[in-house]
Amino acid sequence: MSHTVHHEPDSHRFVATVDGDEAYVVYEPKGLDRWVMSHTYTPTALRGRGIAGEVVRTALETARSDGRSVVPVCWYVEGFIQRHPEFQDLVADSDS
Repeated sequence: MSHTVHHEPDSHRFVATVDGDEAYVVYEPKGLDRWVMSHTYTPTALRGRGIAGEVVRTALETARSDGRSVVPVCWYVEGFIQRHPEFQDLVADSDS
């Protein structure tokens, strides 16, 4: 299983393609400095391999390197951030 995670800025998502299946996280830009992380999807065939975590980690690392904060609306992204406190500094209030 070889794959990379890539950013599709026009579609507002980060994607990993494995054996023709896509796992992804979708975000909604809010202003120039915030992403609302709204949805994570992993096809049944890819679940349990840590691929969703890789996709979310890449999205969060990109947000950090771009100087953005995130609003984790998606339950998976929220849980990932709770399990990886090194990303908690990226979390912004949905109202700010």
